[in-house]
This record gives sequence, structure tokens and C-alpha cells, in this order.
Amino acid sequence: MLNSYKDLIVWQKAIKLVIAIYELTDKYPKEEIYGIISQIRRCAVSIPSNIAEGRSRGTKKDFTQFLRIAFGSGAELETQIEISKQLPKTKNLDYKKVDTLLLEVMKMLNAMIRNLNI
Repeated sequence: MLNSYKDLIVWQKAIKLVIAIYELTDKYPKEEIYGIISQIRRCAVSIPSNIAEGRSRGTKKDFTQFLRIAFGSGAELETQIEISKQLPKTKNLDYKKVDTLLLEVMKMLNAMIRNLNI
């Protein structure tokens, strides 16, 4: 039985994703600190934050809604990472860890949303 959102594997993976995002964006040009770095970090932090808030609300309906919001933040993050891969100053960075974690988190969120709607 789960006692806390911290027990959720998806939340734990989302936290790892946030750490990986911070490590990656530390390598971005400093002139992007108020641009894409800020956007990417906000999206990443939003994922585990929404999982935690939804789990703490106490109802299946609320939890599902916050998982959907987390999933949306993941899609937004995925888009920003794709943009970064095409920008001249960030295209040669190693995105493997972030890509892998984001894919895992998105699959888990999708499965949880689908199962809660049954």
C-alpha cells in the first residue's frame, strides 16, 4: 500500500529527470538562463510537483487530472528538448539520459492515467 507520493516509482523517476535536466542545462550558454533554460527547468519541475499534488488531493478524479497536467508538462519538455537539439549552441550536447528518463516517465504517466480511467 502506498503511503505517500514519494512511494510512486513515477515520482521518483520524475525527480531523477529533474536532476538530469539541471545537469544538462548547466551546459547551455549562459545567455539562455532567462530563455530556454528557465522554460525547460520549469517544465521538468512541474512533472513531479503535479504528481505529488494530485496524489495528495485524495480523490481518484483529482489524481487523474494532475497526472494529465504532469503529462502535458512532459510533452512541453519534450518539445523544448527537441528545439534544443536543433539550436546551434546546444545541438551537440548529450541528450541520451534526459531522453530515456523522459520517455520512461511519459509511458508511466500514460499507463497510470489509462488505468485510473478504467
